Amino acid sequence: MKIDYITVQGTTEWNEDALVVNEGQRLFGVLDGATSLKPYRGAGGETGGYLATRIIQQYMESLSPEELDAAGLKQIVVQANTRLRDKMIEAGIDVTDKASLWTSGLALVRIGETTIEYAQVGDCMIAAEYEDGSIRTVTRDQVAHIDHHSKKVWENAIRSGVDSRERLWELVKPVILQNKSKMNTSEGYSVISGEPEAADWIEYGAINRMRMKALLLVSDGLFMPKESGAGMYPSMEELFMHVKEKTLAGYAEWLVDLEHADKDCLRYPRFKISDDKTGIYIQFGV
Repeated sequence: MKIDYITVQGTTEWNEDALVVNEGQRLFGVLDGATSLKPYRGAGGETGGYLATRIIQQYMESLSPEELDAAGLKQIVVQANTRLRDKMIEAGIDVTDKASLWTSGLALVRIGETTIEYAQVGDCMIAAEYEDGSIRTVTRDQVAHIDHHSKKVWENAIRSGVDSRERLWELVKPVILQNKSKMNTSEGYSVISGEPEAADWIEYGAINRMRMKALLLVSDGLFMPKESGAGMYPSMEELFMHVKEKTLAGYAEWLVDLEHADKDCLRYPRFKISDDKTGIYIQFGV
């Protein structure tokens, strides 16, 4: 088994993504933190999104085989969510205010001899490649419909003549704030937020390894860029092909160059020039 992984900081102050690499337990994951809309800074200036992913990362990388076997992946995510809540309370965060919460998306796998267990929240994604070359998207982007609505505001503003990313952000920020009120509800999206309700929206399960050739886990910063009017959901098949062709690091570099050529986010509507990018590419039989 060959494991490649990267985490690349985007154009914001902190890399709010993180990797879970617990090779001894064959537990691997990507985390995508989001800063609370009500500003918070840790003792070292850390954002809430950065702190969220590090709390989850440290917990998962500390797990023993006995703890993993006893709990299963869903319960591990629930426990990480509880730990995040405890840390926020220690920091004086009002955990009843969604706009104040430190949050993270997650895609997590545990590799067994015959099966792959997985858990997912948010828009981190998992895909598998098989010996016949087919690509299977294992997870669903739980945030796509929310982002689609926000990006429509962005696109409409561009069409009306707004050509500054800073002005576009000011127009879309109230929509994002409204979307935060829907986290971990049936009308919204799933995210690790410390809220007890987060446990209800974790997707999890197991797929078998029969003729499986490779696995790819990515945060949304590695999604293929979409021009205005493109569909909601990421093309994991196309992304997988780029990683195979360019390597994980090579694909990330290509994508960063593309983003920096569109600094006002006009051709490819998005909220940051370059988002944090984290991925794990696991090849079997190598």
